[in-house]
Amino acid sequence: MDDRDILHRITSLVDEEHELRERHVGVGRHDDDRTRLAELERRLDQCWDLLRQRRARREFGEDPDAASPRPADEVDDNRQ
Repeated sequence: MDDRDILHRITSLVDEEHELRERHVGVGRHDDDRTRLAELERRLDQCWDLLRQRRARREFGEDPDAASPRPADEVDDNRQ
């Protein structure tokens, strides 16, 4: 997966996230939607993390294709 693929995936996830959030403006969310939003946030975090890894590798003369997605809980730990 190259940077363009990752950015396309991010755009797709953000679009879905916005759609879910807009669908419930002024009303409560269903449990299924809350669960899906949490999953979207985890996937977005992973995509952004992978993109940052690739850019850092490129910046330091390393192969960006050697970067790999990290588990969601590992990425979440680094957000703090």
